[in-house]
Amino acid sequence: MRWSMLLLLAITAIPACQGPMPAADPQMAWVDLSMPFPNDRVLLAERLDRQRLSEGRFFQVSPGSHELVVRFDYEANGGGGMSLMGGTTVRQCYLTLRYADFQAGQRYLLQARSMALTPEARLYNASRQIVAEVSEYYCLM
Repeated sequence: MRWSMLLLLAITAIPACQGPMPAADPQMAWVDLSMPFPNDRVLLAERLDRQRLSEGRFFQVSPGSHELVVRFDYEANGGGGMSLMGGTTVRQCYLTLRYADFQAGQRYLLQARSMALTPEARLYNASRQIVAEVSEYYCLM
């Protein structure tokens, strides 16, 4: 009985986490998140202008200047500690990007990737031009 109740709770919780994306507001800019490499695990919208977000799958921002912070988790080879023995470690990093010219109705792409032990992220406009890059980051191990 106890296991069936836990299973039922787990099954009902999963769809809530993966609900449909809301419609984009044409008065706002929309920022999609992307990770191109298979060793990248998590990319979530964390903060917008120093305010914690409740939805981590995207940013929707008013026109103008904004600071975006994303959480980026990825696997790294030889990241210190026990991984010096040839294993991998998962790094949890927080990346900050600042962009001064978000445009209403435009879609942007924030793409994060790892280069060895260094996380990187770039913000692309709809024409696929780089408009911003990580200005600062910190990682937990």
